[in-house]
Amino acid sequence: MPTIAVLDYGIGNLRSAQKALERAGADAVLTSDAEVIHSANGVVLPGVGNFGKCIEALRKTGIDRIALDSIETGRPFLGICIGMQLLFEKSEESPNHQGLGVLPGEIRILPEGVKRPQMQWNSIHVRQPTPMLEGLDGEWLYFVHSYAADLSTNNEIVVATCSYGGDVVAAVQLDNIFATQFHPEKSSDAGRDFLQNFVAACKGR
Repeated sequence: MPTIAVLDYGIGNLRSAQKALERAGADAVLTSDAEVIHSANGVVLPGVGNFGKCIEALRKTGIDRIALDSIETGRPFLGICIGMQLLFEKSEESPNHQGLGVLPGEIRILPEGVKRPQMQWNSIHVRQPTPMLEGLDGEWLYFVHSYAADLSTNNEIVVATCSYGGDVVAAVQLDNIFATQFHPEKSSDAGRDFLQNFVAACKGR
């Protein structure tokens, strides 16, 4: 059973991600302790709410540096929802804040003509095969967001999209970094299957 550190920076319902990872077969620990995080087999950065407030909380707690250090070790690293968006360089939601910048590009508001936020189940289309999305092409997952990664500038790292006023980035992958706009912890059986894929990736670390 791999140990997975869920980064605790005091924003949102982080415990729901921890509990979902436990159900997927991990020893999941909600923590801000650098030693615990650095010894884990994998690391998860969840997030809900506002981009600016989340990045401020990350930096205030020092979790930003710990997250970057964890990525540099090559261990599996998962960003969820706002946790995904924080990995990019910046966001239209909070233009005066810089993201972690480990993924290229910008987070932009969802297109005109659709309800914001997208708060619904939506099916994903796997654009690039990856073990993280094994068995999930066409599956329905739960989304709650008004902003998403800019598809036009991030095409090479986009591994899945959903349809919402056009193609919207649902998941990205770059080396050991994987991130989802959907909430696997709220996505029933398909979300559990996704987290089991992530847990499996962590077992070899």
